[in-house]
Amino acid sequence: MCLGIPGQVIGPIDGYGNQLALVNVAGVQRKINIGLLDDGPLPPGSWVLIHMGFALERVDDAGADQAMSGLELMGRPRQPGYDGNDVPPPADHHHDQGEHHDTDESVRTN
Repeated sequence: MCLGIPGQVIGPIDGYGNQLALVNVAGVQRKINIGLLDDGPLPPGSWVLIHMGFALERVDDAGADQAMSGLELMGRPRQPGYDGNDVPPPADHHHDQGEHHDTDESVRTN
């Protein structure tokens, strides 16, 4: 098994020489290159391990769970929806776009 993020195939993307598929990765639909897989078509619901936008290996449910467990050991928390059943809520980002506010007095210049 390779190191990768598990994703569940939603379906092929028309065109592109059957090289791209839409894949659910942690609740987000992504276009993934499946051209490196040589073990036949990927039906919807199939699991793949993804690295840098490429599906490198087809895995079963247990393999997808094992890959996610390995990522958890490295500090990446398991998010709801990675199994394709839930869509996680949007991330709550508290940052101003284009603005920076220093609160540390030692950084300010007069």
